[in-house]
Amino acid sequence: MRRVCALILLLLAFVALPAFAAAPRIGVATMQPGEIFFERFGHNAIVVVDPETNEAISYNFGFFDPTEKDFVSRFVKGDMRYRLAALPFEQDLMQYREEGRGVSIQWLDLTDAQASEVAAALAENAKPENAFYKYEYFDDNCSTRVRDALDRVLDGGLRRQIEGRSHGSTARSEAVRLASPAWWMWLGFDVGLGPSADQPMPVWRESYVPMRLAAALREVKNSDGRPLVLEEQEILPHRLPPEPQDGPVRWWPWALAGIAIGIAAAVVGRSRPRVVAAVALPFWILAGVLGALMLFLWFGTQHTYAWANANLLLLSPLCWLLLPGAVRVLRGRDPGRFFRGVLVAVAVGAVASLFVYWLPVTPQRNVHWIALLLPIHLGLLQAFRARR
Repeated sequence: MRRVCALILLLLAFVALPAFAAAPRIGVATMQPGEIFFERFGHNAIVVVDPETNEAISYNFGFFDPTEKDFVSRFVKGDMRYRLAALPFEQDLMQYREEGRGVSIQWLDLTDAQASEVAAALAENAKPENAFYKYEYFDDNCSTRVRDALDRVLDGGLRRQIEGRSHGSTARSEAVRLASPAWWMWLGFDVGLGPSADQPMPVWRESYVPMRLAAALREVKNSDGRPLVLEEQEILPHRLPPEPQDGPVRWWPWALAGIAIGIAAAVVGRSRPRVVAAVALPFWILAGVLGALMLFLWFGTQHTYAWANANLLLLSPLCWLLLPGAVRVLRGRDPGRFFRGVLVAVAVGAVASLFVYWLPVTPQRNVHWIALLLPIHLGLLQAFRARR
């Protein structure tokens, strides 16, 4: 009987052993911005450390395959496919170490059950049949996937704590801020984004930026009311310039530049219309290209944050209709009535952009572009007006 009882106790201990196994350690790794255009917004991942082997696995939602046959067309249309990849954390760090990008980990204070739930859910999500998702730049990206995974294990507690707060930022302000070191990227975001990008975001939506999510986690409590972030650990030092800080857009320098150019065009156009035409020609070509791109983004893609862009009134494809008249002016000929009619239409559109800006229905923060381009269009209208 003693042997039988001992055997039963041994079996019971063997069955109960998994219940007393140590839970994994969960952390959020935040990678600072890099110098390549797709690295400007930083990155993050969830790190799961096995308590028995001490092996750290990085669950990274930022993988895509540029060799896919339809990659370019999907990118242009706004139908990108990203996937979750599970790889050793040390392997994930190699690129950031080489580029000099800082990496830190926020170790989370979760219950054993919550930590095990996160690890199991990520392992299931990383399977090939579950790994892919449709990438939405501002709404469903590598950072929001990390945020949502934590929110699920906290039973919605993360969202409840940060949904009602806001720093006054918008999708545009964050995109323009982080893209500012690359002028062409800054220009693309600021000109190409429409009014949807100017709606104030709560901290919940602002966390599409990895660094914003890291800042939000520092202020969140776990299910037991303790700080969610138990410890922060620097893994790699940041050797690149720090991320740009947000600042208000001052419209008056843009207005001074626009007024100066407009007056110069109007004055010079009286005696030397060829000079003004030579300068206006590339300006109208560029305005037409940008306007055509904005129309394509609106009607030909799923980039909803670029729809209904009021900058179309300032950078209109109608400017292409001015090119033949500008060539005639360069040859010393009269540009014609059609040219002047289109010039009036372009100027009226620029004036209309000011009224659209004042309307509270679809506000768009483009006053600096209005301040710059409206005087230029009016100055060109004055320069080529009909003379006796």
